[in-house]
Amino acid sequence: FRHPGPALPPTSLFKMLRRGASLLARSLAPRAAAPCAAVINSAQRSTLASIRPAAGFMAHRAMSTNQVAPIVVKTPNGAMVGSDDYAYDPYSGKDATKNNGRAEPGDPSRRAFAYFMMGSARFVYASIARLTVIKFVHYMNASADVLALASIEVPINNIPEGGCIVVKWRGKPVFIKKRTADELTDVYAVDWKSLRDPQSDKARRMKEEVLVVLGVCTHLGCVPIANAGDFKGGWFCPCHGSHYDASARIRKGPAPLNLEVPPYSFLDGDEKVKIG
Repeated sequence: FRHPGPALPPTSLFKMLRRGASLLARSLAPRAAAPCAAVINSAQRSTLASIRPAAGFMAHRAMSTNQVAPIVVKTPNGAMVGSDDYAYDPYSGKDATKNNGRAEPGDPSRRAFAYFMMGSARFVYASIARLTVIKFVHYMNASADVLALASIEVPINNIPEGGCIVVKWRGKPVFIKKRTADELTDVYAVDWKSLRDPQSDKARRMKEEVLVVLGVCTHLGCVPIANAGDFKGGWFCPCHGSHYDASARIRKGPAPLNLEVPPYSFLDGDEKVKIG
């Protein structure tokens, strides 16, 4: 083989051969693996630090910026794997405790805390139950306007003898009557044991001349008329013909019972009647 062009100088030919051999040797030589930063020990770190170039021009280009901290495996107590302290670590190894070092449920050392939590919970439940009962009882109580009408005071000194007034108490009419001597005579002349609703006059009043009864007929709830009917000083219900005497006892008609006597008392020397 002969080069067609002009002959090369011996010096240039030698340089080309040397360069080709160098490239061939680099391509055939095995590449060494770079050491892992995770397993570099302290001795290797000091060696790398000694060969770093001094600070100056282009120093930042020669230094590597990939600094990886070594991987260290530790237990929760801080003992490294493979060390002497690892065997005595309470969280791992042969001396490991149950439940990761925590007390087991029902442990005697936790009784105080358990009693405190249960007592607090029961106290809260009891308080809620107490408030519920109080609210319910308060809801069932009568309102202020109903309590205001629970009792009334009525002056009776201006009622004439034989007269009858009607007042309203708890939404019902109440008869207050001053009876005369003739009316009382007719009342006492009757054998009260033979009546439909046997009841003596003394059991139905506090003072002999004053009678206080509800003005509601015991038949169907009508309001009887005072000083009317077949009996002197009595009441008459025109709806169905019930007759009551001067003691408001049923004497004739369909009503089954006497007129009801409400709770009452006398005030201010018998000049007022308090009903309720």
